[in-house]
Amino acid sequence: MAFVFHTLSSGSGFDAPLREAITMAQHNALFMPARVQGLGTSIKMVSVPRHPADQRGLPASSLVLDENTGGIRAIVNARQLTALRTAAGSLLATRLLLSDPNPNTFLAFGAGKQIEAHVDLHLRAYSTIETCTIVNKSDNQRLADLIIRLKSAHPTVTFQSLILKDDFARLEQVTRAANIICTATSSKEPLFEAKWVSPGTHLNLIGSYTPEMAEVSSELLYQAGKVVVDSREACMSEAGELIKARFNEEDMIEIGTLVHFDNTPEADYKKVHALCDQVRQAGKITIFKSVGIGLQDVAITNMVVNLAGEISTRIDSYD
Repeated sequence: MAFVFHTLSSGSGFDAPLREAITMAQHNALFMPARVQGLGTSIKMVSVPRHPADQRGLPASSLVLDENTGGIRAIVNARQLTALRTAAGSLLATRLLLSDPNPNTFLAFGAGKQIEAHVDLHLRAYSTIETCTIVNKSDNQRLADLIIRLKSAHPTVTFQSLILKDDFARLEQVTRAANIICTATSSKEPLFEAKWVSPGTHLNLIGSYTPEMAEVSSELLYQAGKVVVDSREACMSEAGELIKARFNEEDMIEIGTLVHFDNTPEADYKKVHALCDQVRQAGKITIFKSVGIGLQDVAITNMVVNLAGEISTRIDSYD
């Protein structure tokens, strides 16, 4: 993901129009086409339920195009991949910006695939994390199943759940204690008080993708000073928190500028220490805001298709 963000911030070697949306009877359908030179071309389609009671998740599929023929190379189920690629971007931001190299407390808002991927990747990356709290708007089976899966995957971590708005005193306590906070909800109002977030905390905000949505308050954004984003252009038009706080391009730093590569995309990225330090020194906390970019989908779907190789089902006469 580091190379994808670096490519975006370089301003060349890609084509990534802003997402288009169509309102359906039960869903809002989102369409995200993109191409990365040297990686491939794809379009992802995601259906977001319009009704909060719909807990079936977000159906998503990606079409991967053949660079030579222009035809369809593969159709990929993107439900899991969307969560994975988003979490990979957030983990990159955490690695670049978190001031404490040994965090021990993780706080997550939401109980969907995005939160599962975020928790899983962060716990794998930071063996020092001892406690993880999952905050959800309701006590449902999806939350219970998520806790069971996470406990099975990470038996040394203590997991606890909390229902939003049920116990503000406990919510304040876990928020103040958190080293890392990840939010992945469709909320239109702040999930917690800005004053509860302790200095040095790093936050990954990935839920909002329209001007009306906002998981945190403008006050919290001001505490960061500078906000790291996946794409300035996309966040200026889609990130409700940044729009409501009247953040402009000068208040945002693209994550792709925080890394550089000496040779090829296969090489490990190198951290731009001076710029990362500048972000940390701009405020009391650090924030990464992601609305998701099509370039991430190009990278992960083409990787999966390439790995599938001969084990996949080919339909040579399809087109």
